[in-house]
Parts: sequence; structure tokens; C-alpha cells
Amino acid sequence: MAIQKRFIAGAICPRCAEMDRIRTWEQHNIRYRDCVSCDFFEQLPIKDAVLTELETRVNRPDEEPQRQDIQPVRILDPGNR
Repeated sequence: MAIQKRFIAGAICPRCAEMDRIRTWEQHNIRYRDCVSCDFFEQLPIKDAVLTELETRVNRPDEEPQRQDIQPVRILDPGNR
């Protein structure tokens, strides 16, 4: 089975500063990154920890939604003074 290498859209190489030249792949519990324009190469061990979703204002279920006072809109007739 061939290893599928993927380009990271918008990534800038830390060595040559070229955009869209970094590709990434995983093999044997290690994440690799390299640049196709220069000799940049990096390997990082993949942690066995469970990934959790980042907390944002949208996914906080414990907070009550902010209540906004709703007021009706009145349309005024400029000819009626």
C-alpha cells in the first residue's frame, strides 16, 4: 500500500518561505512534513491522546444563550406629521 502524501493548503515553508510547498503524511505513528522546494524535513510523534474539539462560542452547551430583548420595528409615514 502506497503512502498518501497530501499538500497543506496555505502552509508556508519555515526554511524557504514558499507557500503551498509543504506536504504531510503519517507512517508508523509518526507524522512527517517536508517541502518540495527545499530540503526542509520534520518528523513528529503522534500522541496517543484523544483529540478534543476546541471550545468556541458555538459549541459551549453549558452556557445559556444570551437573551436579547426583542422590540417591534415601527415604520413611520413621512407624510403623516
